[in-house]
Amino acid sequence: MNSFKAQILTPEGSIFDDEVSGVKVPGEMGSFEVKTLHANIISSLEVGDILVRKATGEEQYFAVTGGFVEVVDSKLTLLAEAAEPVDEIDVERAKEAKQRAKERLDAEDPEIDKTRARKALERAEDRIKLSAYFNLNNQ
Repeated sequence: MNSFKAQILTPEGSIFDDEVSGVKVPGEMGSFEVKTLHANIISSLEVGDILVRKATGEEQYFAVTGGFVEVVDSKLTLLAEAAEPVDEIDVERAKEAKQRAKERLDAEDPEIDKTRARKALERAEDRIKLSAYFNLNNQ
């Protein structure tokens, strides 16, 4: 099986670094998958999930809150604003973040950054959805 090197980096460090057969990412213009011998590309990422298909056949999912992905000479580097393996999502923390974001959006305070609150709500809802999907399909 053909494979290529993939790395997922966050401001805290590397959370994935291995040989893969494919990586599906939430691109700004829609999801797409990078496979072996993919053309060089750079793309911005949206909030969503990353599916990594390891060269061993194992699949691993990550929640991502945006960033960039670059493929150069059959090496994928994903720079994420924040990312975490789906099986490590703290659902209670995500639910609390969702509630805080909703409260900010409902507030009449003109000092509240509504765009930031909408993004926080989107991230929290995505983390909750991914965790529920992962736990449902891996029981």
